Amino acid sequence: MLISPAYAQGAGFGGDSMLIQFLPFILIFVIMYFLILRPQQKRVKLHQEMVKNLRRGDTVVTSGGLLGKVTKVVDDDQIEVELGEGVKVRQMRQMISEVRAKGEPVKDDA
Repeated sequence: MLISPAYAQGAGFGGDSMLIQFLPFILIFVIMYFLILRPQQKRVKLHQEMVKNLRRGDTVVTSGGLLGKVTKVVDDDQIEVELGEGVKVRQMRQMISEVRAKGEPVKDDA
């Protein structure tokens, strides 16, 4: 009686209204990608490159916060780190969080 039937007719699900309804979700995803996902992927790529380039003599920080010097590269997954005089441990390469100082290049005896 007080509400005319013309108001109810405009509440249809047209193509434009669906796009407008999903536009905020699309914008949130795009913003999240550029602010969170891309920098994280870049950081992971830099860490993989750092771990790949580890060599004997590098001073490293482990993920547990221990400082040590790489004494031996065991294989593609493990390195041997000297934490103190006579204290050597095997460490997974991926668990190195930082390389503090690069060591001298290894001289070939050939």
